[in-house]
Amino acid sequence: MVEKKLVRTGAKWEPLVGYCRAVRVGAHIAVSGSAPVGPDGELFGADDMYLQTKRCIEIVAAALEEAGAGLEHVVRTRMFVTDIDRWEEVARAHQEAFAGITPATSMVEVSRLIGAGMLVEIEADAIVEGH
Repeated sequence: MVEKKLVRTGAKWEPLVGYCRAVRVGAHIAVSGSAPVGPDGELFGADDMYLQTKRCIEIVAAALEEAGAGLEHVVRTRMFVTDIDRWEEVARAHQEAFAGITPATSMVEVSRLIGAGMLVEIEADAIVEGH
């Protein structure tokens, strides 16, 4: 039987929704949608889509690290944005983090996200070779 490792952050949404930040099964790690929330649990980046995207990627990176991986192991990202006309702000932050990795990705406009002021949410999948 393959071991399943759960990565929990203590975010208020985890018990309310019934999920965890990431799940690792064998070599595969799935990171849940990560929204721009600061360490204090409050919205990070106000109306700055670039800063919000950077924060989402920081949260993804922390979850991957706890699961035994890093951004270099990411094979797919999904970006949900509330204003596709501002895609360049999101793309710049994504490119800075993933330029040498170049995962498959999607950017999709949604009508809104779970928290007021959230402009972007990112989820990721990673594969850790040799496991």
